[in-house]
Amino acid sequence: MSTLPDVALPDAPLHNMSQARTCEPSESPLKERGKEPGKEQRVSLPGKTNEKSVREPVIRAENFCLYYASKQAVDHVSMEIERGEVTAIIGPSGCGKSSFLRSINRMNDLIPGTRAEGLLSVGDRDVYDKRIDLVMLRRRVGMVFQRPNPFPKSIFDNIAYGPRLQGIRRRSLLNDIIEESLRSAALWNEVKDFLWKSALALSGGQQQRLCIARALATRPGVLLMDEPCSALDPIASGKIEELIVSLRKRYTIVIVTHNMQQAARISDRTAFFCLGKLIEYDETSRIFTSPANEQTEAYVTGRFG
Repeated sequence: MSTLPDVALPDAPLHNMSQARTCEPSESPLKERGKEPGKEQRVSLPGKTNEKSVREPVIRAENFCLYYASKQAVDHVSMEIERGEVTAIIGPSGCGKSSFLRSINRMNDLIPGTRAEGLLSVGDRDVYDKRIDLVMLRRRVGMVFQRPNPFPKSIFDNIAYGPRLQGIRRRSLLNDIIEESLRSAALWNEVKDFLWKSALALSGGQQQRLCIARALATRPGVLLMDEPCSALDPIASGKIEELIVSLRKRYTIVIVTHNMQQAARISDRTAFFCLGKLIEYDETSRIFTSPANEQTEAYVTGRFG
């Protein structure tokens, strides 16, 4: 059986110079963006002396802002997310954490009136460049949503959906991709004998792992997770957490969570958002034991939020 390659972001461009892509008809064009002097967010950065000698940011935001019509959801956020790490984004409801997450692969474009300012890049490519190929971007930056959303198809067809869109038709290759994706999602042993069963017949936890396998089948470099355990019971949530830990060195994972214990268990670094701003961003151990900002301390100790 062939195996999926390591998931370093491919070198192929995210845009097609001869066929520029713009927002879909339901999307709002995004105005030209630039840095706004004097408004860069102050962020507490780690000061460990034993950090990686060579940092390798995969996602970079500089003074990034996001608006829904006239409402600002993300306010001048600047941060770098490292390759091969799990980054948790925490904060009270309505603080902009999911809006920022969905901006990374431009899922927010599906909401009319959305516009962005500043820089948000994956690899060395600004994802809001007008030449960006959204299909390619979303292939490389997979997403798992709050509630499991399997297609009303078989388990096999759910995972084969993305590869087929990429033009893969050979059954032997599809078989390999599906097995490897299900193994990566720790689901293969549970479903290998009934791959043609409806995905809707799976339990909630199995459906969420199936959605993770479906995202992995397109060979992304980055995996975004928007509260993937919020609709699951503790046992199913535990399996998802174990899965995230097992994937952490093969994928760059960004997870939004309201569960601070979960963030402490699974993430390498944690970002605390409040009212659309990035308040503090540091190693997870520091955020939860010795945060530099009083707002962060109040939130992680339960005094607000």
